[in-house]
Amino acid sequence: MENQLPLKGINILDLTQVLSGPFATLILSDLGANVIKVEKSKGDDSRSFGPIKKNKSGYFISLNRGKKSIKLDLKDKEDKRIFTDLIKKTDILVENFKVGVLDKLGFSWSKLKKNNPRLVYAKISGFGESGPLKNLPAYDVIVQAMGGIMSITGPSENNFTRVGSSIGDITAGLYCAIGILAALNERNKTNLGKKIDISMLDCQVAILENAITRYSVSKKIPYPLGTDHPSISPFGAFKAKDSSVVLAAGNQKLFENLCKAISRKDLIQEKKYLNNELRNKNLKSLRREIEKTLKTKKAEHWIKKFRTFEVPCCKIENVKSLIKNPQIQNRNMILDYVDDDFGKINVVGNPIKIEGVKESKVASKAPDLDQNRLQILKEFGIT
Repeated sequence: MENQLPLKGINILDLTQVLSGPFATLILSDLGANVIKVEKSKGDDSRSFGPIKKNKSGYFISLNRGKKSIKLDLKDKEDKRIFTDLIKKTDILVENFKVGVLDKLGFSWSKLKKNNPRLVYAKISGFGESGPLKNLPAYDVIVQAMGGIMSITGPSENNFTRVGSSIGDITAGLYCAIGILAALNERNKTNLGKKIDISMLDCQVAILENAITRYSVSKKIPYPLGTDHPSISPFGAFKAKDSSVVLAAGNQKLFENLCKAISRKDLIQEKKYLNNELRNKNLKSLRREIEKTLKTKKAEHWIKKFRTFEVPCCKIENVKSLIKNPQIQNRNMILDYVDDDFGKINVVGNPIKIEGVKESKVASKAPDLDQNRLQILKEFGIT
């Protein structure tokens, strides 16, 4: 059906807070699912995260637009009854409590699937439901450090840096959404739900690219390289007259085109740079040669030149310039969000573009705490 999102008609109970779980359910909401935030009496912790205006959180808005909210105390007898009735008619349950919390509240997986055999239950935790660390809490910075990603991020060896975006949470949310979609697909065949166990730490290990394999082969511990790539050169930020240009010469032809673009064909024949392996070994001298030429003109000049030769390149955008980028705007990745307290602000759009689905340029509202209680109870036939 034209303009119908693929998850329309799928109900999700979202017990998650802050980032990893809300990011997963935001993806599913953008794909058409009906996401119901089940919140404690004070609401999701992120309702108090800045920027704040008149007790509203911009952080909360960015991750919970388009969702509904109902307040339930899962230790209260009446609210437990309501939650149990919601479970019976929902498709997906997502939570990111510490391991064992939902069990202690009386909602073990065995009980949940008895009430609803078709339920897909996704759990995100710091370390997963097995292993010696399973009962420990974790935050993004902890799993970035433990998962190795921090050890390969930063300007140089022994200068480690947290990745600016909270990828410990975000990758867990992404893998959670993928797992849920896989379980829904299997349910279409078996008519039975499944439990999904997502560890934030596991997800950091999963995005190490080829670092583990490189270490296994070379026995050399990978370390931070700034903007450079461990296996491809030139591949990173190079200084021009006014700012940096990011270049990605991912194969021999692109390297040759790069040299032609800066009128340095001599570098193509230079023995030190004849192939990618040699360029990796001699990157410091290659960088000096490239930057010697780039520093004669401004970055914008070189970007036009490189694009003429089809060399992948760009400037480093900040958030202000990113919002105005014509490519980003064309893809509807910056949405308007209109709020009585914040006024008109921007939130991020949905990167998944589906044929036949017309996207709005205005984001759906994030709910106030318990805003949709009566609507939810009516939709689920709960009295």
